[in-house]
Amino acid sequence: MIETPPLVDQYCNGFLRTELGLGTFEAQLIRSAGPPAAGTTFFDTQSGFAVRRWCPPLLGLEPHATPARYLARRRELGAAESARRLLRGSGVAAYVLDTGAAADLTGPKELALAADAEAFEAVRLESLAEQVADTSGTVAAFLANLAEAVHHAATGAAAFTCAVAFDGAAAAPAAAPPGPGEVRGAAGRWLARRPRGGAVRDPVLLRHLLWSAVATGLPLQLHTGAADPEPLTEFVRATARHGVRLVLLGGYPYHRHTAQLAAAFPHVHADVGAALGQTGARAAAVLGELMELAPFGKLMFSSGGRHLPELHAVGALVFREALGRVLCGWVGEGSWSWRDAERVAAMVAAGNARRVYRLDAP
Repeated sequence: MIETPPLVDQYCNGFLRTELGLGTFEAQLIRSAGPPAAGTTFFDTQSGFAVRRWCPPLLGLEPHATPARYLARRRELGAAESARRLLRGSGVAAYVLDTGAAADLTGPKELALAADAEAFEAVRLESLAEQVADTSGTVAAFLANLAEAVHHAATGAAAFTCAVAFDGAAAAPAAAPPGPGEVRGAAGRWLARRPRGGAVRDPVLLRHLLWSAVATGLPLQLHTGAADPEPLTEFVRATARHGVRLVLLGGYPYHRHTAQLAAAFPHVHADVGAALGQTGARAAAVLGELMELAPFGKLMFSSGGRHLPELHAVGALVFREALGRVLCGWVGEGSWSWRDAERVAAMVAAGNARRVYRLDAP
């Protein structure tokens, strides 16, 4: 078995604190615009089967417990105790937490306490702009306050993150920041039409936010969703000289393209975790494909966990199992030594993230 250090979960959201019924729980298992097929539930997915495989033992049940039995045990223990057992059983020592998600999710301190781990903040750029807009009366005030907010956030966060999936050439950030007049015009239009709490979707403002983050030098996480990351290439190329590290999140089923970008550009890193939780029993195959293309120093584990502590736990446990399968297979066929396998496992599991996000810096 491959030995790995305690994991660093380099991207996740918080989790819901409340008790959940069957329908509410299963709705969080996958991202879907509608209900499951007639006669089925969202437990009938690779994510659902992975939860049933890995989570019941952490709550004192047999693997593959039925959804009803599992949720009954969850209610018996209570939401807080269930979360503690799930998180502490996952082998994660540190989290980089996107704090721009819904307000009813746990933040870094609460996650750290529940998991008995460290938790660091990834500041979501769109949410930062929305908070500044709520307290700025004019365009000039908004832009000045936004610049100050980005600067202030960079002094205490581990990273910036942008949650808008750049899923096409028209939506991709440009290879240069927008000009001051362009930014003022976009800000004025957005402030005039946004309801309180309205999300930033204006492409000029998003470009301005991204380039403002690049200027700080803090690592920048980019969500690619379930789309081909190729439209990001010009932005990636343009940021190479700015000393910023880019981390591409998501991308499955285009994960091979994400790995290719990480191989092509020294400042680009690829996330391996969220796709593994989604693919469950096929996770080793997906991880093997990523490791075919990207340098091992460019790959970083994450759970991509959101809303359910089960997804944080499953992401970690599936990753460990998949990594062991892949590397043990290569060692067994004589392609790798055990020493090299354990060294690479430590890099992908924790070392790369600790270096990229400077988590061990004094």
